[in-house]
Amino acid sequence: MADSLVDLLGRLVADHHGAGPDGDRVVIGLVGRGIQSSRTPGMHEREARRLGIDYSYLLLDFDRLGLPDEALGEVVRAARAAGFQGLNVTHPFKQAVIPALDALSPEARAVGAVNTVVFGDGGGTGHNTDSWGFTESFREAMPGAAMDRVAMFGAGGAGAAVAHALLELGTARLSVVDSDAGRARELVARMGILFGDRVQASQDAAAAVREATGIVNTTPVGMAKYPGTPFDTALLTPDKWVADIIYFPAETELLRAARAIGCRTLPGIGMAIYQAVRAFELFTGRPADRHAMADHFEAAA
Repeated sequence: MADSLVDLLGRLVADHHGAGPDGDRVVIGLVGRGIQSSRTPGMHEREARRLGIDYSYLLLDFDRLGLPDEALGEVVRAARAAGFQGLNVTHPFKQAVIPALDALSPEARAVGAVNTVVFGDGGGTGHNTDSWGFTESFREAMPGAAMDRVAMFGAGGAGAAVAHALLELGTARLSVVDSDAGRARELVARMGILFGDRVQASQDAAAAVREATGIVNTTPVGMAKYPGTPFDTALLTPDKWVADIIYFPAETELLRAARAIGCRTLPGIGMAIYQAVRAFELFTGRPADRHAMADHFEAAA
């Protein structure tokens, strides 16, 4: 399959730009499932044009390409062989991609998840820009938010990044709720190395919500493909803040219900923009303008 994947990715590059990659061109891919509505390609390509960089950002959608999850490592290797400078990685591969990489940045190692891969002479290095992206978004939009007890739903790759961010932001007690209890315990154990007993796993979603001063959804529940809410929104009270990392739709059912009763809310748009800012800088070595990237995000809609 490896040679055929290299050929396939080479054709995608040619179809997108009309020629193969060369030394002056940056070619990036987004690896995931159900990613056709992503605004990330538009953000990256518009910022590159603003800076005068020849830049192509391609969707490597496993659903569209008919690829099994097990092909992830081959796709990473084929992207490098086809001349890609790097990849962004999204659901459901942020943790699964790690064995396919040659090195991890300190933050990616601490988080245990990767959303950005940069190819270099030493192979593929995994980075995590999601954690920084959530932190910057939260600091900007939620000053003064109570961090006494936070309930976080989801212990996957995005959840790992957000858990790290929340604890760095000063959360006194973080309860991790996931439908896979073992995955929640694994995340708690990893975060516990850095943050001690400030993080715990919980199998009682209702109790976690009732006791929380703030709630974050890092699951895909709420996306167009996965409608609904990660817990019963009747448990919410106006004194809680609620954040969601989903940005399509811009206001999820969870955020809509929370806003309706007076909760302070944080949509996923900020995290989506800020993680792209950091990833763009890793791919190009050039600083990105966060305000311009916000404009690009809206234009990409």
